[in-house]
Amino acid sequence: MDGDTLYSIGDLARRTGLTVKAIRFYSDRGIVPPTDRSPAGYRLYGIDAVARLDLVRTLRDLGLDLPTIRRVVDREISLPEVAAAHAEALAVRIRTLRLRRAVLTAVARRGSTPEEMDLMHKLAKLSEDERRRLIGDFLDTAFDDLDDTAGFEGIRRSMTPELPDNPEAEQVEAWVELAELSQDPDFRAVMRRTAEHHAAERAQGDTTTLRRDSAAMVRDQAGPALGAGVDPASPQAGPIVAAVTAQYAHVFGCPDDAGLRDRLLTRLETANDPRRDQYLQLLAVINGWPAPESLAPVFDWFIRALRGGGAGGPGRGSRAGCDLRGGAR
Repeated sequence: MDGDTLYSIGDLARRTGLTVKAIRFYSDRGIVPPTDRSPAGYRLYGIDAVARLDLVRTLRDLGLDLPTIRRVVDREISLPEVAAAHAEALAVRIRTLRLRRAVLTAVARRGSTPEEMDLMHKLAKLSEDERRRLIGDFLDTAFDDLDDTAGFEGIRRSMTPELPDNPEAEQVEAWVELAELSQDPDFRAVMRRTAEHHAAERAQGDTTTLRRDSAAMVRDQAGPALGAGVDPASPQAGPIVAAVTAQYAHVFGCPDDAGLRDRLLTRLETANDPRRDQYLQLLAVINGWPAPESLAPVFDWFIRALRGGGAGGPGRGSRAGCDLRGGAR
């Protein structure tokens, strides 16, 4: 072929590997217009038609629509602009397909009902902004209007799930469970009480120094006893309870009495709600974090020891105490 020769549709078909029908289709739509016609009325094409048809075939294989292809070959828009826009569209499509695959995999593993699958799909396909609003509402319920010196801004960030663009089935399943859990009114109330207890502790005593909260105290003292197999109902548990309550009283400036132990028991029972532990475990899966250490076994052990009356537990001694919202009472 040379630049002065005109060629029939059959010639183009042999040159490009496209069918005569396909070339006629593109010609009819003005994407590869004929250069001239033969005396018998047959379409004839110049050498540039080969390059245009090669480009058309490539763009069609990449999924571009015909109007866009025509604008590209007519140089109304640049190929790089089209490629960038189409690449982004494909990325969105790929994310959607990955999400659907993850939902279907989770449904197959869980043996979900049609209703559960529908909910799972709706929660999974929420946009990032919609997911943030849903979780933001939950965290607002827990932490709004509380003293920010207690570090709640950092706690909020650490409790925010970040579902990746291409989640695994386990992450989608964890997100759905976490989203459902965050809408549970009773769990919301538990998280609010936990936050209020935390804020009250932070506001009590010497607020100029960094202090560990009651959960850390119990973990440090009761953890070794649990690991050593000490029975929380045994006399050996008494000194451990006494060590925690003495430290708690010292840090928060309260008498080590039955009133303090009552408040400590309430604090730990609230923090030990299994749904809180579940939330943190699901959060780790979604965010790709290492599984967090569960404090439930330590809390269970210490709560049993404290209820058992170790070191003068609840129900014994003075109840003068102090108010953990600030000041003696």
